[in-house]
Amino acid sequence: MPNSTTKNHKNQYRKLKVVELFAGVGGFRIGLCGTPKKLKRGYEIAWANQWEPGTRIQHAAMVYKEKFHGSKEPNIFFNEDINKVANLNKLPVPKHDLLVGGFPCQDYSVARTLSHAAGLEGKKGVLWWAIHKIIKRLDKNAPNYLMLENVDRLLKSPAKQRGRDFGIILASLANLGYIVEWRVINAADYGMPQRRKRTFIMAYKENSPIGGKALKSSPALWLTNTGPIAKAFPVHKINNPSPTEIKLSGDLLSISEKFEYQFDNTGFMKNGKFISIRTLPKYTGLKQTLGSILISGDKVPQEYFLNEKDMERWRYLKGAKNQERKSKTGFKYVYKEGPVTFPDPLDKPSRTIITGEGGATPARHKHVILTPNGKYRRLTPIELEKLCMFPEGHTELPGISAQRRAFFMGNALVVGVTERLGKSLLKQHRTTLK
Repeated sequence: MPNSTTKNHKNQYRKLKVVELFAGVGGFRIGLCGTPKKLKRGYEIAWANQWEPGTRIQHAAMVYKEKFHGSKEPNIFFNEDINKVANLNKLPVPKHDLLVGGFPCQDYSVARTLSHAAGLEGKKGVLWWAIHKIIKRLDKNAPNYLMLENVDRLLKSPAKQRGRDFGIILASLANLGYIVEWRVINAADYGMPQRRKRTFIMAYKENSPIGGKALKSSPALWLTNTGPIAKAFPVHKINNPSPTEIKLSGDLLSISEKFEYQFDNTGFMKNGKFISIRTLPKYTGLKQTLGSILISGDKVPQEYFLNEKDMERWRYLKGAKNQERKSKTGFKYVYKEGPVTFPDPLDKPSRTIITGEGGATPARHKHVILTPNGKYRRLTPIELEKLCMFPEGHTELPGISAQRRAFFMGNALVVGVTERLGKSLLKQHRTTLK
């Protein structure tokens, strides 16, 4: 009969079960679990959901199912609107250890309902509240850990009430019993090939192995040295070792109506109080560039080379502008914008990929490189995948166009970031169980 030491040892090294929301084509899954051909130890997917609103054909779900489940019909993958899932009589989300997801940036405000004057309800279609509802409904089975991703401007939105949206997220997580830390991470600052800046939120149940450690820690020390994010992505120490703690007071409605704060790129919250500090990345390792991920020129289809007749349009769109324009109502104004480097430099990480990257039509935001033979071309789907650190050809599937594959990468995260966060979280979780 196994003794308690044996049981603790087995629990220490068991795989953590993961629920992946807003799964896209599986960026979190690849970072944490690897691919079917190259699995990583430590995590396993217990359940996943992907739904693209406003489209009849669910292309991302098609890729996810095919790449991770093949011809099998997985009962752990739901291609359904997450709002509907969160409201099902029987919640299909199983007990798990870690919930991950890159939820869309929308309006997180709350408002009193007319029929339930004392109640709070997220505005219709706001997906943060679906996450919140799922965690709340899981109750005692709520996950010990959360790993969430959003755009960097989340910390500053909305423009008319800076910091309100993030304040609501912090307060709602505090109400659910979580300790929270966050960091705005630019993947390129840590040697990755794309300049993609995103807010990463890590949350720990107060009674979880890591949560117990965080409760006892100095917030500033946690953020700069001992916490999972700091271990994964080191930073330079802050000048002010004792930043001011601010209490999130009031219910969600009052925070929605009154809260305003200028959040910095790094922060920590426990017991409903948070600190927010400015940190700088500390990295001295190898650095990937746009040039380092390019495929061989003989593998680039002709359609990706720019048409000579379009070059004037490309140069105009990429160039600086200072023009007088007129609105539809006749209002005159001066339109200004700076230049975009053209062609894109190969000795630096790429600019951020956005969803409109695909297609041959000239556009300011699309990447264009100059080849050794003097020709200009766009990036191929494989190169866009490599910039997001996905396996080559991950999004290739019959019925999926090159333009749609580019759209996937515009929506995706950089896999290397979640991989490093996952390793750090797992190591700290296991260490606390020793």
